[in-house]
Amino acid sequence: MFPPLDCSPCADGDWQRHHQERKLRMMRFWRDGLERQIAAVTAAINTLEQQIERDQAGSN
Repeated sequence: MFPPLDCSPCADGDWQRHHQERKLRMMRFWRDGLERQIAAVTAAINTLEQQIERDQAGSN
């Protein structure tokens, strides 16, 4: 993989560290988005389960 064109030349270790930190930030961003989606799906499941229980209790 090549360094970004706008990256100033730096020691190999510095570029690798910069790349790893950038990748870590990206992965944390993705994880945060997935956690929000999981929370939304979990809330929707809980709501549906409550509605099913309520409907079953009402029809008995």
